[in-house]
Order: sequence, then C-alpha cells, then structure tokens
Amino acid sequence: MRPDKIYYEPEVFNYALGKQLKEQFKDIRWNPIDNHNNIEELRKKENSEFANMKQLLIIGVRKTHKYQENHKVSDYLVPYTSSGCTAMCLYCYLVCNYNKCSYLRLFVNREQMLNRLIRTAGQSERDLTFEIGSNSDLVLENTITGNLPWTVENFLKSKKGKLTFPTKFSMVEPLLSLAHQGRVIFRMSVNPQYIISNAEAGTASLKHRLEAINKMAEAEYKTGIVIAPVIMIKDWKALYTELLDQLEDGLSRKMKKQMFIEIIFMTYSFIHRRINEEAFPGAIELYDAERMKGRGLGKYSYRPEIREEGEAWFRGEIERRFGKNKILYFS
Repeated sequence: MRPDKIYYEPEVFNYALGKQLKEQFKDIRWNPIDNHNNIEELRKKENSEFANMKQLLIIGVRKTHKYQENHKVSDYLVPYTSSGCTAMCLYCYLVCNYNKCSYLRLFVNREQMLNRLIRTAGQSERDLTFEIGSNSDLVLENTITGNLPWTVENFLKSKKGKLTFPTKFSMVEPLLSLAHQGRVIFRMSVNPQYIISNAEAGTASLKHRLEAINKMAEAEYKTGIVIAPVIMIKDWKALYTELLDQLEDGLSRKMKKQMFIEIIFMTYSFIHRRINEEAFPGAIELYDAERMKGRGLGKYSYRPEIREEGEAWFRGEIERRFGKNKILYFS
C-alpha cells in the first residue's frame, strides 16, 4: 500500500514501529491528529468519498485492550495491531460508521499488546487461543508493518497459547519459513469468484487464495476455510456449488485431511446500503426484502427458514465432497 495521506498521533514516534513507518513513508504527507478514533476532517466526508478514504493511512496508539470471549476457533477476540482495511467489501462488518471504520489504522504499541497476550496465556490453567485478526486483515497489514512474523516469533518464546487470524489475501510467503510450533491457526476466507469480483473489491482472487491455503498447509500450519459471508443472491446454489467444486479440485490432499470449515451467513445493514448506493453506484444489491428480516437497529439477516435451507444445503454438499465433521460451526 502507498497511502495518499497519513494521519498520525504525535506519540507514535515514541515507539520503534512508529519511527520505522515514518522512515518508510517519508515521501508522503503526514498530518498530526489528536485522536485516531475521532478525525473531524474525515467525519465531514460524504458517503460518495468512501473509496477515496480507503487510500488513507491512520497511525496511532491503541488504548483499548479489552478481550472478548469467543468460543469458536478462539477463546478470545483480541484488539491487536490494526483496525479496518484497504479492501472495499460491500458487506464489511467493520463499517459501523464509514468515516470512522473504513480506512486502515495501524497501532504502533505492539510490544504492549503482545506482552498482554503472553501474560494472559501464561496465567491460564489451560491452553488459550487468541484471535488477533478480528478487527483487520493481518496478512494485508503485514505488507506494511512486518508485524505477523514479529508476533509469531516473539509470542512463541512463551510456553503456552495459540494464535489465529483469518484473511482474504494471499501474501503468505513471510510466514512459510517460521518455526510456528503448530501454535498458529491460519484461516482463509473464500467465496465464489463472482462474489469476490463484485462484492470484495481489492482482495485476492479465489485462485490465489487457494494457492495460499495449500502453501500454509504444506508449511504444517493448522489451516481452515471460512466460507463467509454466504450471500444468498439469485442462483446462490449454483455459485456455491462452483466454489465447492473448486475447493475439491484445488485443495491439496494434505489440506483436505486436516481442514475445518466455518460457515457464516451475511448480516447486512442500513449503513452498508447507504454507503454502497452513493460510493458504488451500479454495484450488486445485497439486500433482499423477501429473504431478509430486521435484526437489531438497522441490521438485516436471512430469515430462519432461509438460513435452515442454506445450512442443510451446505452440510450435504460438504459432507459429500469432504466427509463428515468438517464443518466447525454455522453462524
């Protein structure tokens, strides 16, 4: 990523990563701010400027470190070294407010966050797994910061705990040679190429994602697949049949033997619709009044009977291709 402009909290230069980024992007304009979480200039932007805002980079110090219990792949969702993303997925759950959550924010106090991870893992009576990628895509972030190898190598100096993160990107080469001790769980998000092309702008193609999956499995990482979000547009069964066929044909034998699958159905919102209408005129419509119902304030999810149909279909198709007990959960 070569950002158009950088906004930064002055205290970032008290940290090694902040100094590294200043040198790395010394040819780009840096604009001081008081708070990475409240940039008045950006809050005044119109929805139509959403895509342009994705070209910005915000650098600050993370002040929120509260862990959230999870109980899926991980025990805790952990605020970590970044938030937001450069991709423009039309459904992104991080876009709670476009002029706050749309752009990529990097947090330079990584030592503080990693030390807390190590301390929490060490104090537990059992082996905990920490989801460090729930607020951003760390494979993408790593192309800027190099934080992923740094995190893995330093976390594994401790005796307990595991790390996990999902991605829609394929730049996994920096991870392949790491001595990860089987304590890192890699998860690749996939969708039909039609969905990737029309609703996941700026992410890796399905072909490149499959290649990355096989590379990580070959490097002995525990590797999973996240089919997410399932978007039940017209002809969705044909689209996802094609996806599952490509997984069956493209995944290595080693990957198929150890893989697990997470399946997450799309939740959409009023905010998404407004932004997409103004920022991406002509984009595919993800809201379906017949299939969806209201869920909380301004949110939409698929009706129970539609979800049940989808779950039954995926369960049968995946079991037929990959055997029983591959699906970890539906959400």
